[in-house]
Amino acid sequence: MHWDGFAAMERDVREMAADPRWAELPLPSRAQAMADRVLVTPEGACWVFGAHGRWYRYEPSDGVWHLSAPPVRPDLRAAARPARPAPRVPVSLLPAAADCAADRGSTQAFVGPDVPREITDGIRELISTLRDLRQADFPLDGGPFSDIFADDVPSTVAVVWGTIMWCAYAPAFDGNEALLTVFGEFLARPLPGDDWIRWLPGTRLDALADLYGERIGSGAQVAGLRLAGLMGQTAKVLRSDARFRPRADALLAMVAPNRPWPRGDVRRTWLARVPPHLTAAVIGEHSPGEHFRHVFYDLVESLSYVAATGADPRAVAASLLAADVAAVAPNAVESIYGWLDPQLRNTLYVALADPRHPLRGCWPDADGLPAPLEPPDRNTAAALLGSAYATGLAWCRLTGTPPPPRGFPVAAAVSRSLLHQRDDPVIDDGTRRAGAQTTASWLDHN
Repeated sequence: MHWDGFAAMERDVREMAADPRWAELPLPSRAQAMADRVLVTPEGACWVFGAHGRWYRYEPSDGVWHLSAPPVRPDLRAAARPARPAPRVPVSLLPAAADCAADRGSTQAFVGPDVPREITDGIRELISTLRDLRQADFPLDGGPFSDIFADDVPSTVAVVWGTIMWCAYAPAFDGNEALLTVFGEFLARPLPGDDWIRWLPGTRLDALADLYGERIGSGAQVAGLRLAGLMGQTAKVLRSDARFRPRADALLAMVAPNRPWPRGDVRRTWLARVPPHLTAAVIGEHSPGEHFRHVFYDLVESLSYVAATGADPRAVAASLLAADVAAVAPNAVESIYGWLDPQLRNTLYVALADPRHPLRGCWPDADGLPAPLEPPDRNTAAALLGSAYATGLAWCRLTGTPPPPRGFPVAAAVSRSLLHQRDDPVIDDGTRRAGAQTTASWLDHN
């Protein structure tokens, strides 16, 4: 068994940061301790495990540590050694105990592995308790949910839906997903997607905060508290699935009933309540650019299997990003470059600029992904689909680009690897009767 320098150093840093004495050390002492734990690989790249419980790569050309998934090739990891001397580690990269305790959940989409039955049943039961509420008491006037739901749907239903979409790491769902059918009777129009997948755009925290704030601002405090309570109830149902859990836990902290109910800037107040070990789940609410960097990191990690073929997961991820950008919004790339390290920036540029470049061989075609990029199993494919879709949504938000309603080329290509590995829902007679008011016609796309 090979020695793994990256695994050993990550383990060491985690143990060090978890020690209560770590936080009491002066900053210069902590910075020196981290500098002593910088690794260098044979090609001269320096790496450090730090803030957010993630790896950073030093770029000599700009003197900056860039967020970067570490190498996965066993020979590179085994050859890593402490860097002497090491580049200075800035205070911003010093890890805290909370960084190393963060739950990152799962990057899988909801294709292949469906939403667990108990979650769908829990949401269905929650929706059933809302049927007798008056729409006049919970109006849905304006905002993003008005484009999704019929005019007579109360904001209580929108809150449950919005919580699901906000908590999902990558809201790409199987077209047969039973969880979505719970909302079928309330929808004003078909959900975006293709013949197999519902490519949903997700929800911003602002949208949930606005529903609560509108009721409080109108003097309907009881209704506002009911909406916030529904967010918490929904999050409790969702958190058993790792694809929802990090954000569900963050939302539970925001709307905890033992906290004073906010007025004014609701979103800001809620975000201030998120404990340190859950801040990774809400990075996107603070900085769309940082969120893009982190989901791109996830994309690189989900491609780790290509290293067995000799390919570099970072280069492949940049090429796949180029494929999506070229197809959806080529001009948006200028707003993306600044959030990538110089190496990735150059890779993205050449993949876009040179049709004959070998990186173009990574781009999907009408048949799906190139054979060397085919995921080896269902879980890997679901993780690649989720991280690719999350990356697409992240750069769209960063650049102000509307997400394509039929999905991004890369995620759509990955989904083809899962079409015959899906969990087809089995609907028993009791469930069918409970959902008798729901029609599946909204799933059709003509």
